[in-house]
Amino acid sequence: MASILWFRRDLRVRDNPLLSEFISNEVLPIFIFDTDILSLLDKDDKRVSFIFRSVLKLKNELIGIGLDLAIFYGKPSDIFSAISKKVTIDEILASTDNDAYAKQRDADIASQYKLRRFSDSFLLSSSMGLKKDASPYRVFTPFYNSILPFVEPLSQNIYKPKKTNPANFNYNGILDADLTTKEIAIENIGFDSIDISHIPFLDNPLDLLPGYKDNFAKYKDHRNDISSKPYTTGIGIHLRFGTLGIREVIRELYEYKHQGIDTSEYIRQLIWREFWNMLLSHFPKSEFENFYPFDIKWENNESKFAHWCNGTTGVPIIDASMRELNATGYLHNRLRMVVGSFLTKNLHINWQWGERYFSKKLLDYEPSSNIGSWQWASSTGADGVPYFRIFNPYLQTKKFDKEGLYIKKWVKEYEQIPSNKLYDEVYLFKYGDHFYKAPIVSHKDSSEKWLELVNR
Repeated sequence: MASILWFRRDLRVRDNPLLSEFISNEVLPIFIFDTDILSLLDKDDKRVSFIFRSVLKLKNELIGIGLDLAIFYGKPSDIFSAISKKVTIDEILASTDNDAYAKQRDADIASQYKLRRFSDSFLLSSSMGLKKDASPYRVFTPFYNSILPFVEPLSQNIYKPKKTNPANFNYNGILDADLTTKEIAIENIGFDSIDISHIPFLDNPLDLLPGYKDNFAKYKDHRNDISSKPYTTGIGIHLRFGTLGIREVIRELYEYKHQGIDTSEYIRQLIWREFWNMLLSHFPKSEFENFYPFDIKWENNESKFAHWCNGTTGVPIIDASMRELNATGYLHNRLRMVVGSFLTKNLHINWQWGERYFSKKLLDYEPSSNIGSWQWASSTGADGVPYFRIFNPYLQTKKFDKEGLYIKKWVKEYEQIPSNKLYDEVYLFKYGDHFYKAPIVSHKDSSEKWLELVNR
């Protein structure tokens, strides 16, 4: 009998409960390239290249501790059926996920096998961080204040791999549901190999925080800077797929704090991530509908949506943001808020359209954070920005990219335009078509229309 260690978004050996909590004398570590998920993605999706590379790195790490990794391609239910014909499954261990697909997938597997799940992608389990009456918080600040005293202690729980024996199995190649083997190559799961060398600390994620250490003291004051030295770490994709664990990140941040480096604001941002996950866990319908049932008469103009997606709205900061997202899979959090507000409150397009687009493009796409942030920006979610607060893209440009360095980097059409004209809406409407294009909407007029559309 064997414990199946089902690696999903915990692609590391370090501090991984899967490698210490099993009960069998033998283990079979596996990773499944889930065709239900992959079928929804473009063949050049950068995240698949990142996952594929990380899975191979995990395989080598497991070999280093006397185990190995069996790699599969197919539907999880079909894969486990095939495994059960070769190995007696005692239990399956996996980390918890809270989006709708993951919950249904796990429910299907749990109906056939003993499935034990562990909170690894997030510090808190769904039963933690609740109010005294056991109901979930809906506002961030009281949630933050309630869990902050427990954050450091929770991070000290370190899982060390137990010595065990690998199950007798075929660890070579990529296996399908018939256990037919193909060469380990990304093309054999239907995807192109994409250059992802721009991802920070791709091969050595443990060096990420030490490499950023000197910036933490300035993080609070400079984290919104988009045109100067980056004050963001790029840690998101590593947390998303578990090449860095949240516990080891928190431990290191508190170690710096004890050394006199103020990491409080960065820790606060990580607790926002916990907050969004807690909400999705307790309010699963928010994945598909407004957290609060506001009646907004969305216009959902497909042409305007296409301009937003392609970065061709004629609004400099919006176009630069979307072009960076499309080219790299990255987008600064400040800019995510700006483009989110613009899509919903200026173009009057349902936040779900934007959320779906981000889900295809963001390297660090986290369902709970993305859904929560989009509802925040559109004033439809928990602890959302007031509906009458509308980000002015021109004021945001003046405040965060006054010299136009960011905009001119991503929108070459503005290279010869004086920087102060990039936040001059009157100028852009008058002359925009001469060198690129005029904005597709007026900020003032579209903001007033938004207030009319919101039925309060």
